[in-house]
Amino acid sequence: MASQLIPLVAAIIAIGVAAQILADRFEVPSIVFLIAAGIALGPEGLSIITRSSFDSLPAIVGLSVAIIVFEGAFHLRIEKLRQATSESLRLVTVGAAIALVGTALVVRLALGADWGIAFLIGALLVATGPTVITPILDVVPVRDRVAAALETEGIINDVTAAILAVVVFKIIRLEEPTVSAFLGLFIERVGGGVLIGTIVAVAVWYVLRYIDLSPGDAPRNARLVVLAGALVAFGAAETIASEAGVAAVATAGIVLGNLGVPYEEQISAFKGDITLVVLSFVFIALAALLEFEDLLALDVGGIVVVVAVVALIRPLLVYLSTVGGDFTLNERLFVGFVGPRGIIPASVATLFAVELQNRAEELRAAGEVARAAQAEANATLLVGTVFLVILSTVVLQGGLARYIAEYLEVIPMRVIVIGGGRVGREVADRLEDRGENVVVIESDDETVETAREVGYTVRIGDGTNLETLRAAGGSNASTIIAATGDDDTNLLIGRLAATKFDAERVICRANKPDNVEAFDDIDVEVISSSHAVAQAIDNVIERPALQRWSENIEEGGDVQEVAVENDDFVGRTVDEAGDALPDRCLIALVTRSENTLVPDAEFVLERGDRVTFAGEHDAVREAMTLCRGG
Repeated sequence: MASQLIPLVAAIIAIGVAAQILADRFEVPSIVFLIAAGIALGPEGLSIITRSSFDSLPAIVGLSVAIIVFEGAFHLRIEKLRQATSESLRLVTVGAAIALVGTALVVRLALGADWGIAFLIGALLVATGPTVITPILDVVPVRDRVAAALETEGIINDVTAAILAVVVFKIIRLEEPTVSAFLGLFIERVGGGVLIGTIVAVAVWYVLRYIDLSPGDAPRNARLVVLAGALVAFGAAETIASEAGVAAVATAGIVLGNLGVPYEEQISAFKGDITLVVLSFVFIALAALLEFEDLLALDVGGIVVVVAVVALIRPLLVYLSTVGGDFTLNERLFVGFVGPRGIIPASVATLFAVELQNRAEELRAAGEVARAAQAEANATLLVGTVFLVILSTVVLQGGLARYIAEYLEVIPMRVIVIGGGRVGREVADRLEDRGENVVVIESDDETVETAREVGYTVRIGDGTNLETLRAAGGSNASTIIAATGDDDTNLLIGRLAATKFDAERVICRANKPDNVEAFDDIDVEVISSSHAVAQAIDNVIERPALQRWSENIEEGGDVQEVAVENDDFVGRTVDEAGDALPDRCLIALVTRSENTLVPDAEFVLERGDRVTFAGEHDAVREAMTLCRGG
C-alpha cells in the first residue's frame, strides 16, 4: 500500500503545482485548475484517486486545513481592522450574518435539509477567501477602496466561517441539543481552542524573539518553528477536544501575526508556499469524495441554491453593507457580483463529510441502519451543495469578473510605464503612492525580477510592440510613459502610443539634449534628463526653499493636481473651498483651459478646473478625495 501511496501523493502535489503555474499564466483563480485536475483524476475521470486510496484522508485533510486557516489568520492585522472602511466592517458583520441565515434558509427550503445541516452549509458558505479573491483582483485592478473591502472580507470571513462551522457541526452531532449543551460545547471547543492557540502563539513568539536560532540559519529556523507551532496548536486542541483544532490555529495565527515576530516577510513567503502545496493536495484529493451523482442528486434544488447565493443573497448583503458609504453604484454592483467560495468551505466540508461517513460506518456496525443512512445522506448533501456552489461561483464569477468590471467601468484608467530600470521604478513608485493603477513593461529578465520583488505589476515584453502595449492595457491607459535609457526606443514608443492609443498624455524621457527636438516633432511631452538635473541644481542655488520642499515630498509633504468634480466645490470661491479642506493643506494653483495662475481668495472654481494642492501628505490626499467627490 505504501509503495502505491508515495508516488500517488507525489503526483498529486506535482499536478497541483502545475495548476498553480497555469493559474498565474492565464490569470484565473487556481481553484479552477485544481478542481478540474481533481475531477479528471477522481472516480468521474481516470479513477486514479478513490476513497480507498487514502485510509488516513481525515488526518491529511485536517492538517492541511490547519495550515490553510493559520495562513489566512496570520495576515489578519488588528491595525488594518482599525483602518478598515465602514463598508469592510459591515461586510464581515452584517453581511456575514445575512449570508449565514439566508443560505441556511434557502438550503432548508430548496433541498429539504434539516436545520442543522442547513446552518452548517450556511456557515461554510459565508467564506469567500483571499485564495479566490486575490487572483480576481490581479486581473481586475479596481480602486483601492473596493479591493480593500473584498480582501478584508475574504481574510476575516475565512477564519470566522471555519470557527462558526465547527460549532454548528458539533451541535448537530449532539443527541439532545439544548442551550446548556450548546454553551458547554462552545466553551469547550472554541474556548479551549482559543486558549491553546494563544498559549502556542506566545510560546512561538518567545522562541523567535528571545532564543538564538543560530545566526547563520535563523530565518529558516524561524519559518520551521512557526510551521511546527501551527501544527502543534491544531494537534493539541484536537487531542483535548475534537474539532477544536480550527479555532486553535486561527487564534494562533491572529495572535502571532499581531505580536510582531522577527523575519516576518520570510515567514509569510514560506507559509504562502506551503499553503499552495497543501491546498493543491487537498483539492485534488477531494476528488475521492466528489461524484457527479452527489451533484445530480441535488436536482433543481441545487440550482435554486446557486441562483439564490449568487443573484439574491450576495447582492443583498453587499447593498445593505455599503449603504451610505463611498462606493459608487457600479462599484456596489461589482462587489455584489464577486463572491466566489473556495478553499475553506471545500476543505472543512470535506473534513466534516469524512467524519459523518465514518460515523455512519460506526452506526451501521452497531445495527443502527436508519441513523447510518441519515449520516451518509447528510455527508452527500454537504459535499454536493458546497462543491456545487464553489464550482458555480468560481467559474461564473471568476471567469466573468473582468468583463463585468469593464461593463460597469469600475477599473480605473491605467498608467503604463515602459522601462523597469531605476527611473521607471521611481516613477511607478510615485504614481502608485498617489493611487494610480500602474503597469510596468520590461523585457530584461533581471530587471523584471527586481521590479516584481518590490511589488510592481510587470508585463514581460517589448514596449515598442503594439500587442505588448495593448495587452498591458494601452486601450484603457490615461498616461503612457516611455522611461527607458535608449532615446530611439522611447521615440518609437512615443510615436506608437500617440498614434495607436487614445491616452490623455504620452510622456517620453530624452536622455540626450540633442534628441529633444525629435520628440517635439511627434507631439508628445518630453522630459530631458539633462534639463531636469540642471533645473534641480539651479533650484538648490536660487530657490533653496522650493528645493527643500520638493525633497520633503518624499518624507511627508505632497503636491498634487486634481480636477474639480464635486458639486460642493463648483461655484465656490477659493476662500470658501479652503474652509472645507483639511488643516495644513492649501490651494496653490488653478489651471483653466491652458492658463495656470495663482488664485486670489475670490477666484470662483468651475467644474473641470485643475486644482494644485500643497501641504502634508495625508491632508493633500484627503483634499483630492473631497475635490473629486469620493
